[in-house]
Amino acid sequence: MRETVQKITVDGTTLRARIVRKRVRNVNATLVGNELRVSAPPGVQRAELDAMVRRLARMLVRRARAEVLNADDRALAVARKVAEKFPKPPRVRSVRFVTTQRSRWGSYSPGTGLMRLHGSLRQLPAWVLEAVVAHELAHSFHADHSAAFWKLVREACPATDRANAFLEGVSWISERWERLPPVERALLAGS
Repeated sequence: MRETVQKITVDGTTLRARIVRKRVRNVNATLVGNELRVSAPPGVQRAELDAMVRRLARMLVRRARAEVLNADDRALAVARKVAEKFPKPPRVRSVRFVTTQRSRWGSYSPGTGLMRLHGSLRQLPAWVLEAVVAHELAHSFHADHSAAFWKLVREACPATDRANAFLEGVSWISERWERLPPVERALLAGS
């Protein structure tokens, strides 16, 4: 097992890269603080390994930055406030805004207490965010969208129906925006 240590700078961040050559099938990397820990098979050529280390470092640094940017303490406070309105308040440990969700406004995992919210909710009114949070938390009690589910959501967030209509409008316009004539886009944008 051979180990080398080098410094690399990726996107303005300087990392200490610890590269260990050992019996593994692929090049693997993890980022712990400012240390990049890499394991690589002995047969990988130095130039190829250097390129892979830079690519993996860039990916891991960007992922770490995204996690920081997408964590939102304000949204966590809103989620916890909404959770308190439920008969048995669900535990909300963290809230993350994500840009990978295409067809959902949010999701919640009762086991981990993690809530993921569509990134665009950051820009929408607070009452819309509260309604989405209430909707996701209500699934802890009802997996479906039954009358009992909606009753629970409306008790936790009275603005639910208004928020749902708002979100339908947002979805409608976002699906059609590029196909609208420039004049109509300008009118809708208020220009």
